[in-house]
Amino acid sequence: MKKISLQWRLTIITTLLIAIICGCLTIFIYKNGVYYIDSLQNTVDAKSENNSRNNSDKIYIRIPDEDWNNFAKNFSIQVYNNKADYKRNSLIFSTLLSLLGGVLTFFISGHALKPLCDFSKKIEEVQAQNLSDSRIEESKIPELNQLSTSYNKMLERLSEAFEMQRQFTANAAHELRTPLAVMQLQIDLYNSTQHPDNDSSAQQTIKMITEQTERLSKMVRTLLDMSELQTIARDEEIEIDALIEEVLADLEPLAQEKDIRLTGKCDKVILIGSDILIYRLVYNLVENAIKYNISGGTVTVTATQRDKHIYLAVEDTGNGIPEELKERIFEPFFRLDKSRSRALGGVGLGLALVHEIVRVHDGSIFVKDNANSGTTFEVIFS
Repeated sequence: MKKISLQWRLTIITTLLIAIICGCLTIFIYKNGVYYIDSLQNTVDAKSENNSRNNSDKIYIRIPDEDWNNFAKNFSIQVYNNKADYKRNSLIFSTLLSLLGGVLTFFISGHALKPLCDFSKKIEEVQAQNLSDSRIEESKIPELNQLSTSYNKMLERLSEAFEMQRQFTANAAHELRTPLAVMQLQIDLYNSTQHPDNDSSAQQTIKMITEQTERLSKMVRTLLDMSELQTIARDEEIEIDALIEEVLADLEPLAQEKDIRLTGKCDKVILIGSDILIYRLVYNLVENAIKYNISGGTVTVTATQRDKHIYLAVEDTGNGIPEELKERIFEPFFRLDKSRSRALGGVGLGLALVHEIVRVHDGSIFVKDNANSGTTFEVIFS
């Protein structure tokens, strides 16, 4: 079938609708006029005689004198009623026909514009992580076909740009890891020996260098993890309750140091994904809940399954997060309290990594306030 442009489709549809409406109105006017003329003829006694002189028809109306007043009255009433009925019926029919035309236009134009609506929905689904799956196939409409081609080329350029960005991050992290490892080794070697001639200023400098080197090393490791997320297999059966128990056991010393009580309330839930990544996700959330909690507070981890969805939540009793910052906390290097984050050894990538792990597992993560004036991170896996 030959491709028809969107402009011609709308033109043909509009022309057909106008022709149908005009045709219906013409038929209505004709039928209505004939009906009311016939009704007027029925009120009189008409007789036709042939005039042979001019070969024309003449209509003779014979009305007795005594019936003329009654006839004139009835005829006037009939004319008035016919005019009123004709006006009322014309308005009703025109209104109904206009409404019908509007409804038909809505559905027919919707069908004609369906490819454009599908195109719009496809664009709304585009995310940085699914560019390769968001290509639009060739359309039967020339305008959209050209738009689809331009759109697919744009996706290719974006995909290349994101890939270059990921590659740069991975390469930079790899390049930084080696000199940082050498620096860390030298610092550890220096700290393992006694230096009685060092004054307090030198010791303070060595301590600062050690802390910053550890911080940079942690940042590089996190950047490497984020750049390699796509290459990690995500087909393992994970017992969420056992994994959470392991995380809580690993973080128990930190919780005791901060005087935080850890609690797990988990059902028997199986998740298909990467055991390493899900462990890192839960670990980061619980670690943050401990670090940014109040002394004597609690951290509660729950896992349930409802309607084929797995719900994992980490709830703390900290000071909460301002509403306007809840969306920004997943941005790389964003810190709610920079001075406190540095004091706790944070590099601003923990929640960014959590967000990426949730994304590659086709999940969603939400930040909510809870009844304990703290924060709840809820992760939903499909």
